[in-house]
Amino acid sequence: MTTAVMSRVVLVPGRYLMYRVLGYLLLLLSLVQLLGMLVAIYYHESIFWVFLTCAVLGAVVGYTLIYWGRHARDLKSRQLFLLTTLSWLMLCFFAALPIWWIVPDCSFTDAWFEAVSAVTTTGSTVLSGLDHMPKGLLFWRAVLNWIGGIGIIVMAIAILPALKIGGMRLFKTENSDTSEKILPRSSSMSAAIGVVYLVLTLLTMLSYYLAGMTGFDAISHAMTTVATGGFANYDASFGQFKDTPLIFWLSSFFMMAAAMPFVLFVSMVKGNRLALWRDPQVRAFIAIVLVAALTLTFYQVQQQNRPWFDALTHSLFNVVSVITTCGYASEDYTLWGNLAVMVFFYLTFSGACSGSTSGGLKIFRIQLAAMLLVKQMKLLIHPRAVWDQRYGGKKVDDQLLGTVLAFCFIYFATIAFIAMALSFYQLDLVTAVTGAATAVANVGPGLGSIIGPAGNFSTLPDGAKWWLSLGMLMGRLEILTVLILLTPAYWRY
Repeated sequence: MTTAVMSRVVLVPGRYLMYRVLGYLLLLLSLVQLLGMLVAIYYHESIFWVFLTCAVLGAVVGYTLIYWGRHARDLKSRQLFLLTTLSWLMLCFFAALPIWWIVPDCSFTDAWFEAVSAVTTTGSTVLSGLDHMPKGLLFWRAVLNWIGGIGIIVMAIAILPALKIGGMRLFKTENSDTSEKILPRSSSMSAAIGVVYLVLTLLTMLSYYLAGMTGFDAISHAMTTVATGGFANYDASFGQFKDTPLIFWLSSFFMMAAAMPFVLFVSMVKGNRLALWRDPQVRAFIAIVLVAALTLTFYQVQQQNRPWFDALTHSLFNVVSVITTCGYASEDYTLWGNLAVMVFFYLTFSGACSGSTSGGLKIFRIQLAAMLLVKQMKLLIHPRAVWDQRYGGKKVDDQLLGTVLAFCFIYFATIAFIAMALSFYQLDLVTAVTGAATAVANVGPGLGSIIGPAGNFSTLPDGAKWWLSLGMLMGRLEILTVLILLTPAYWRY
């Protein structure tokens, strides 16, 4: 069966509904572009016409897709993978247009990289001179982070359960079916999580403003904090606020909150006050943050004679920023010493909690992989023993452990492949490896003098930027969502 025939077999029954969904997404993006236009008008910036033009273009294409999809039919579950991938690609393309037309001498490659980094909440940037960028453009970058953040959570509920690598299936494992007792329908759960997301964003805005940020900075940084996206309005990132330690502490708190399972916040609102603490990945997440932050604090005090409160403030902030894959930086932490470099390199891979806006491997996968390792060691000693494996109070079967182990393999294999591709462009080992890792993990800054916390990705070759963009998309879509489209079996009935 040819690819064209296979495509018709799978896509014809649900393609009209795909058109409608893509069309409505474009209409929503057009409305957000109008917000960018209003911000530009408020600050008397001539770029308002760019947002207006892009909004009209998106609306025309969106309405056209909705018209084509007027004979909508139900989608099969397998078609959700294609719809998800196409949705993110389409949003990235239309999100890149304002950046391409506004930033002087910006190639489409750079605009695409910036848009992908924004929508996937990676936070890597190719732009410099952010301090003097138009407010409309800065708002656009921030709101793309925010949209990508809520999109990640909706995807975790609607798409990932079918892959058995995340989403509600793992929430059930981690929380003893708490999610089903709260809200039985995915649509209701999505609405409840959306409210939590909005409330958390508003609280972050208010806290930043009261701590000393301007109104615009408070709004834009709150959106990128809750989305764990990491786009800042200044080249120095959060180093711009170095004279206000309170802002670092507030940011650390809200980044950690955004990196926890949002379904547990819903559970707490419904009366389960200890839902967060009872979750094993949340406890592990907090423990890792505290150990890493205190270790780096002690290291800086001993090696650099840095005041302990200053060392603790910056250690905690940067540890939380990296492990939550937010990507803010208060200073160049690679100058703290070799131990700091290694700690941040390891944190790049771990990620935070499942069901949050953060990227990375996720802590629960590390915990389940460790559980499998312990089981194998026990079997070496007692080959005939039967072990009762439990996670969060619920039994974990070998199938789940196998899928987690398989995902871990493909996760690191993807990083290795992209690092190899980057080396083709004569990038050094540190840049290639950490660039691939930070893209797939959606962290933001890498290590080294080029893409480290004190640099950006603007000097990389265009080919490297396209590979990194692919890594960001694959990492955000949990890799298998994209890879499954490349298998012949997907396109057969």
